[in-house]
Amino acid sequence: MSNATIPDAARSLCDSWEPDMPRIAIQHTTDYLYDAPVAFGPWRLMMRPLDSHAIRVVEASLEFTPAGATRWATDPYGNSICYFQPQAMSDRLTVVNKLVVERYPAPLFDPHRYDFQATTPIAYSADERIALEPYIAPAALYREDNFMRWLGMIAGPQTLTGLQQLNTRIHGEFKYGARFVEGVQSPGETVALGTGTCRDFAWLMIESARQLGLAARFVTGYLFSPNAGLHGAGATHAWCEVFVPQLGWLEFDPTNGLTESRDLIRVAATRTFDEASPMAGSVVGPAKAQMKVDVIVENIARPTQITCAPSVM
Repeated sequence: MSNATIPDAARSLCDSWEPDMPRIAIQHTTDYLYDAPVAFGPWRLMMRPLDSHAIRVVEASLEFTPAGATRWATDPYGNSICYFQPQAMSDRLTVVNKLVVERYPAPLFDPHRYDFQATTPIAYSADERIALEPYIAPAALYREDNFMRWLGMIAGPQTLTGLQQLNTRIHGEFKYGARFVEGVQSPGETVALGTGTCRDFAWLMIESARQLGLAARFVTGYLFSPNAGLHGAGATHAWCEVFVPQLGWLEFDPTNGLTESRDLIRVAATRTFDEASPMAGSVVGPAKAQMKVDVIVENIARPTQITCAPSVM
């Protein structure tokens, strides 16, 4: 449906939505500054969302300094990847990713019609389990007793309500602190420290869900925070998705306690965090590097019509 009139039969699917979905502009600038000119090897960029029922890409462009050749491909997870080969030596590598998107998150469930979804144990069919097995298996065989004790104390039932409680518990129990170094804390490290970044909290929830036998994956993207009240705004953001039969991959952001929020602008999803780097590559030369990242996410317009996620009639 693309007009402003929604039939009564479909209206219940939209009751929990905001009447105006935002059109969001994103400018993500990454600068690598070198203390001497270097030659560049190949670079891999994961910065473009895929069009879907939940997100529409209105505009997308990449600007490079120095210029170079590009080739687009799809990775094993279905993410859009740009391979970039700078053509000249330089003491600087700059990539500017510009996007305009419209976001249409699906309502989690209609409490008047689908309340059973909240308390029904999550069980995968045989076909689902075959497809989801890489996301069900924990990424590591943990010997972190503190993580397993923590999970044993806080884990609820394997239901949608249990997942929401886990998301809320991580948000409330741990302190957010920005960390400008690469890498992600293990679940045990996050539990021991009581603090972490968005990627640490996402990884804690992913591995917790996997320990409970659920399929979960790491998501990278951007956060729209019009009132600057959310952690992770002004930078790339990370959260997780858990697969629930009939509802699909559901978004959980334990950093901010969000579930299926329009403020989450998904770019890519992977099995592990180290596969989700927005930009990675190599240089030839002994120069030292300094990286600067700037992300601007703002609402530029609001569509006049109400648009719901498509449904099968």
